Amino acid sequence: MNVEYTGRQTTITAKLKTQAEAGLSRIMKVCDQSASAHVILTEDKYRKIAEVNVKCRHGEWVATCEASEMETALHDALQKVEHQAIKNKDRFDTITRHAKPQIVEAA
Repeated sequence: MNVEYTGRQTTITAKLKTQAEAGLSRIMKVCDQSASAHVILTEDKYRKIAEVNVKCRHGEWVATCEASEMETALHDALQKVEHQAIKNKDRFDTITRHAKPQIVEAA
């Protein structure tokens, strides 16, 4: 997975990178290997905002969370993206794996 990091008014520490990579590895189990992710970390006066964009073959998932700590905001954003990916995967599997029953006419 290709991962890009952007820090707006903040620096991205090694701890935040490892946390993001751990969360994205869980998402990789759901989507394919050719996915790409963009993690944007923004810091305002008293709030920290984390935005995670994941693009893969089956769709694009975006989550934005805000908290007083950057680790909390990043964790919540990764959880939201993982939930979106699982929901999309379940929807895709339901459509393709469970076809409607065929109506057989008696002759």
